[in-house]
Amino acid sequence: MFFIFNKQKIYSYLVAASTVIILFILSFYFTNIDTEAIETASETSKLVPIYNVDTEQKRISITINCAWNANDIDKILETLEKCNVKATFFMVGDWIDKYPEYVKKIAEKGHEIANHSDKHLHVNTLSYEQNVEEILNCTKKIKELTGKEVKLYRCPYGEYNDTVIKAATDNGYKVIQWSIDTLDYQGLDASQMWDRINKDLENGSIILMHNGTDNTANSLETIIKNIQEKGYNIVKISDLIYSENYQIDQNGTQSMQKQSE
Repeated sequence: MFFIFNKQKIYSYLVAASTVIILFILSFYFTNIDTEAIETASETSKLVPIYNVDTEQKRISITINCAWNANDIDKILETLEKCNVKATFFMVGDWIDKYPEYVKKIAEKGHEIANHSDKHLHVNTLSYEQNVEEILNCTKKIKELTGKEVKLYRCPYGEYNDTVIKAATDNGYKVIQWSIDTLDYQGLDASQMWDRINKDLENGSIILMHNGTDNTANSLETIIKNIQEKGYNIVKISDLIYSENYQIDQNGTQSMQKQSE
């Protein structure tokens, strides 16, 4: 059998083959591009809490988690009053059940009370509905004792994922992390805690402390005075963060929403 080719047929075959090759290359290229786009979108859509605030004002916040005993609350409140400072106390529902008188006392002193979950569980392991229940149960206890609305939430252990953040924000809460951890729960003294604070302190910092530790209450006055000597004003979280028209970047820095030109 003989195959007879002419120039027209050869040209047609070449065009067809080239077209197939080009389509294959384009298909491979765009498939990879789409995959990368999806991966990038997934990364950029990760929900994060507020770690710190982008502000030109020399303002910072001291936050105190209440999850253990209440032995040092009176000392902490005395120091805050002496230094004319208002702090934000993140309370666990179980702690509220044990020490209702201190919840009321903290509120009466003009400090801010915020939500730190009901049972202090590993919320990353909970469903959306379970996370909502943890938040709302704690808020209910605070409101029954103080009559105050609570719209600030801090995740137990600092753990979070999209489900945790969404459960909070869907119910009107702003999720607050921290930018400076004093590690007071590890038994650090005032000097050691100040070293940790001083190296990272800047406008909009959020400092994490705890009650019920060995040294927090006795170290608080030194820490506050050192912060004030650097020219910072210590305010409640609600006076530090933006309440509307804001954005939170992937590092957890909250800033004013840029106006579109």
